[in-house]
Amino acid sequence: MDNNRFWKKNYDAGIDDLDPALWEVTLIDSFKKTFQEFPDRIALVFMGVEITYGQLDIYAQRFAGYLRDNGFKKGDVIGINLPNIPEYIIGYLGILRAGCIVSGVSPLLSQEELVFQLQDSNARGLITLDAIYEKKLYPVAHKLPSLKFVCVTSIGSFMPAVKSFIGKLIGKIPKGKVEPIDAISIKWFADIVKNKNYSAEPFDAGLTPDDIAYIQYTGGTTGVPKGAMISHRNALSDLIIVQTWLLIDRGGNNALSAFPLFHIAGLFTNSVFINSGLTQILIPNPRDTDHICSELKKYKPFFTANVPSLYHLLMGNPKFKKLDHSTLHVCVSAAASYPEESQKQLEEIIGQGKLLEAYGMTETSPLTTMNPTRGKKKLGTIGLPLMNTDIRLLDPSTGEEVPPGEPGEICIKGPQVMVGYYNKPEETAQVIDARGYLHTGDVAVQDSDGFLRIVDRTKDMINVSGFKVFSKKIEEILTEHPAIELIATIGIPDPEKPGSEMVKAFVKLFDGFDYGGDIDVLKEDIISFAREKLSPFEVPKVVEFRKELPLTSVGKLDKKQLRKEEQQVR
Repeated sequence: MDNNRFWKKNYDAGIDDLDPALWEVTLIDSFKKTFQEFPDRIALVFMGVEITYGQLDIYAQRFAGYLRDNGFKKGDVIGINLPNIPEYIIGYLGILRAGCIVSGVSPLLSQEELVFQLQDSNARGLITLDAIYEKKLYPVAHKLPSLKFVCVTSIGSFMPAVKSFIGKLIGKIPKGKVEPIDAISIKWFADIVKNKNYSAEPFDAGLTPDDIAYIQYTGGTTGVPKGAMISHRNALSDLIIVQTWLLIDRGGNNALSAFPLFHIAGLFTNSVFINSGLTQILIPNPRDTDHICSELKKYKPFFTANVPSLYHLLMGNPKFKKLDHSTLHVCVSAAASYPEESQKQLEEIIGQGKLLEAYGMTETSPLTTMNPTRGKKKLGTIGLPLMNTDIRLLDPSTGEEVPPGEPGEICIKGPQVMVGYYNKPEETAQVIDARGYLHTGDVAVQDSDGFLRIVDRTKDMINVSGFKVFSKKIEEILTEHPAIELIATIGIPDPEKPGSEMVKAFVKLFDGFDYGGDIDVLKEDIISFAREKLSPFEVPKVVEFRKELPLTSVGKLDKKQLRKEEQQVR
């Protein structure tokens, strides 16, 4: 670790590097203290249902025992394909306790993307919703020879029976038919965790801090989906560092995060809440701001963490503005850039000095920088490098460190940096250099106080509400459309979500292609084609037809020129 980390002078009083011995245990060993100390404390709140740490402990251990008794062993990968419902956290804990590896699988994935991730990770198990099972998994199960076990649940399984029944009856809760699949064991989640015949006795799975806890999929810095291998040491170090940075008291408060649990940001906040013994308020639908407001009013959390676009939605809800925010002390924004003006507007509602912008990525477990909790903050920056973390800004073309105040690629070294990409040693070597620094692909400027401000990205990455969207993937798929000869996609500002982008596609049609004379019909057809092949956040929201697309001197699509033209018309 570089000793010349000048930014430490701006840390909050009492904050300094931690003893690395703190993360020489596993996540499960660290969580154990919470379950022993706070069995009667509410761990999870979900749609009016409250689950104590004692109940969560039993549910998770039954699931772990079931996995062990049915042939799962240390190192097996199990995907969790759920929204933010109790089953995600129960499954997460049970998988880790069984010595297995958690892999978040977005419910938003297309059928093709689902198959790719499960194949690439060699997943032996999957927890999913009945609706996803019927529509996405069942038709493609024959393509997944490694998959041996599917655990099915419904969004309403932990709701009161009457509320769940009515929700399904009126269509508010999706449902699906669960038919058998050859060579795959199918089990309902509730039949495992609520069945007293299954043992809740703890057992030793033989885990060490070096063992992999998560394989979380990301485009990384190259755009090709890859599984970032995050060890127990990686995950726990970042958890303890941030828990200390935020000055969190154990066991005494409520917290709310709408980050999806299948995303590293949601998985991380969940683990911080569990390790700290906090009450976690689950938000299954982050667009339902009325529900979020009612939970904020009822439980008065001291801590909240969300993507900037959700704060924007909340600010547009009059109920949010009328809430008493006096009990809210920490408001974290991460996973996407947040315009400084919007940050000021939020603080006018919740109170000055409460908003902390942070920065991270899947490959760093995820957080590496954050504004101080109590001390000097700089709106519009991603804060200071965290404890035990070294950051250098390097010139991408030379690899040399840039002078102070000059833009350079953020390169990170610390205990939270991933082990590598699953089964991809060459790709790993491309992003982690010989000195152990992870090259992020993001360009920033660091001021004399150590605060960082992101100014650019080295790759053609588009950030849609915290989801990394890669233009190459979209272009490769949309060129399958019979009308498209050439396509280039870029990110443009989303007017409805400050700080977020949406995808714009520039399209050159094949000469002589007959589109019937109605260009709007063709445009809608291309977008419909995209919806069938891509996740919702990847689908272009704007399509512009051009006779020619700009090319560089070597014949590559010149997206820099397209971005420049787009800025000129805005």
